[in-house]
Formats: sequence, C-alpha cells, structure tokens
Amino acid sequence: MTIDQAKSFVQKHGVVLVSGKGPVPRLTEAVAGEPIAGSWWSHPEAHGIFAVVQAVVESGDVLVCRLVGAKVTLVHRRLWPALVRVAARFPKNHLAQVREEHTASGRHVNREVPFPKWVPVEVRERAETMSEEAALGALGPWTALPDPESKSPAAGISHKRKSPASSSPRR
Repeated sequence: MTIDQAKSFVQKHGVVLVSGKGPVPRLTEAVAGEPIAGSWWSHPEAHGIFAVVQAVVESGDVLVCRLVGAKVTLVHRRLWPALVRVAARFPKNHLAQVREEHTASGRHVNREVPFPKWVPVEVRERAETMSEEAALGALGPWTALPDPESKSPAAGISHKRKSPASSSPRR
C-alpha cells in the first residue's frame, strides 16, 4: 500500500487503530495487505509499514490519540468536529493528542497535548453546529459496542438519550 492509499484508507474509515485489536480496522494490516499475528514489527515488511504509518501520522490530516480501547488510534480530520461534539462521552485522556518526539539521545518519547488544547477553532465551531446523534453516527457503530474491559458501552458511549421519565428513580 502506498502512502496515498494509506491516507485514503484512514479518510474512508475515519477512525482506525494503528495496530491494536479492536472494533475498527488496523492500518498496519491494511498496509501489509494481510492479517498480522503478533507484533507487526516481526512482519517481513515492518520497515515499509513503519514508513507508511509515519507518513500518515505526519500528514496533518489525522489526530493520533488513544480513543478506541485506550489504544493508539488515528482519527481523520473530517471527524474532528464529531469527536469534539461528543467528547464528554469519552475519558479525557483518550482524547489527548499523542505526539512522538525524538530526544537528543535518539530515543523516541510520547508527549501528550491535552484535550481540548489541540482542537482548532474552526473545528470547535463546526462541532457546535452538530447534533449529538449526527456526531455519533459519523464516528461509526463502534461507539455503541461494549468495552470488553468495563463490560459497558465503549468509553461510556450510548446512542440512547434518557428521557425525563427514565431518569427518575424507580419505586
């Protein structure tokens, strides 16, 4: 898969995992063109996969965060307003932008930009015009799936709104 094809893959799916298992597609497997058992670093094309993933991450069109199952997730720019609109439904640390930086010693260190500091003004403005239902629909059906760790909807997501009658205690 070329860099442009990988960028199109992320744009099409909107929310993808880099390599972790979860309810959305994995970019590393798309780049490899096959399922990967174990670490993708052991794949014969690992260096090529890394180069493509890095180019996608550095494109400016994706947010790198830990949105899905606290795993490294790429969210395409087209979905940023939807994500901002329903941000209260996710743990705040899952919405932090993850940036990989190279230290003087050559090590790679992840730094996080807290939510909402990374959000551009125009994205906030567009988020304010979206309904919650439209935002959840844009993010995709994974938002309604149970989170295997908590036995509840993913990151506390629920497409159902409580009606005033359902929020009162039962007698």
